[in-house]
Amino acid sequence: MLYIFKSRLLKGVVTRQIEPGLRGEVEAAGFQLRALITEKFGRSLHIREVDTGSCGACESEIIAANNPIYDIQRFGINFVASPRHADALLVTGPVSKNMLCALKKTYDAMPEPKFVITAGDCALDGGAFKNSYYVEGAVSKVLPVVLHIPGCPPSPLTIIQTLLAFFESGRPH
Repeated sequence: MLYIFKSRLLKGVVTRQIEPGLRGEVEAAGFQLRALITEKFGRSLHIREVDTGSCGACESEIIAANNPIYDIQRFGINFVASPRHADALLVTGPVSKNMLCALKKTYDAMPEPKFVITAGDCALDGGAFKNSYYVEGAVSKVLPVVLHIPGCPPSPLTIIQTLLAFFESGRPH
């Protein structure tokens, strides 16, 4: 306990505030996204996320999008543990051979209507793992992908803006 107290005194406050310009961008895009999600689903968008063999950077950014700085849950996006509760499947990483079956089972367990989103360059085309002996390839070779969130890794703001553009285009339903 004394160690924690001493560490806190020496380090000071280690949290940070979101920059005012970025806060405005996130909130503007986020509240538009919430309105579109409510219009299309009548409730929150429920997403099941699956990592099929990535380096972990995309997952870190997805976690950051859920932290108190970005807090995408307030914009109507909830991550769920069960595919049976999901509207969308968010896949990161190239599809490794040992995750192929699990990915297909997760998709099959989702109720209709459902759609697949990929995040990061690895999910799009294999990224740094392309042509590896242990990689099946891009997610689109296995499942019907309707949206890709670009980046290596995509930032939380990119995730929000890409989802907003997707729903503004009138998709998925």
